Amino acid sequence: MSIQVVLCDDHALIRRGIRDTLSDADDIQVVGEAGDYGELRTLLRQRSEGGKPPCDVLVLDINLPGRSGLDVLHVLKDEGTAIKVLIVSMYPEDQYAIRALRAGAQGYVNKGGDPQLLVQAVRMVAQGRKYITPEIAQMLAENLNMPTTAQPHEKLSDRELQTLVMIASGKRLSDIATDLVLSPKTVSVYRARVLEKLQLANNSELTVYAIRHGLVGG
Repeated sequence: MSIQVVLCDDHALIRRGIRDTLSDADDIQVVGEAGDYGELRTLLRQRSEGGKPPCDVLVLDINLPGRSGLDVLHVLKDEGTAIKVLIVSMYPEDQYAIRALRAGAQGYVNKGGDPQLLVQAVRMVAQGRKYITPEIAQMLAENLNMPTTAQPHEKLSDRELQTLVMIASGKRLSDIATDLVLSPKTVSVYRARVLEKLQLANNSELTVYAIRHGLVGG
């Protein structure tokens, strides 16, 4: 029996690359693709008809339009869905990996890594095991040993962190609102919370903070 995989990524070219990488493995079959949360929900519902699991592994991007991959993880967890999720993201491990694992993901792979690691990760997650890189293992160990040294941005909510990264990347609030399918007012509220929690005054300070902490490229 091949491992049945559903892909969810908003970039068609990236989905194609992931699909081609996985399809080259004899024991993996990509059975569905989605570009956002709504398409994913529809696909999973259609594939669940008859009571069968929709897939063995859901390969999920974090940065989706509308509800993020972290939102998807929270929804699946709240619903008690037994879908195994492997996060594949362009964000470095130190930004989102721990959050994703805490939210219920079984593994985290960086898109910029070796494609064969993705195949290895899908196989491991399908077996019910967690897939983490040595870098993530090191972060987990450091979190256990030094629980009092958390960075201020680690206390942000998932959506607040997403807003922080997008502002620091040069996006305007109106663009962020469009990307996240939120009202500009709601994005402004998230921005205000970020500034307050990080004790920053404006977008310039916010950008400097993000660069210093490796949340965006300098």
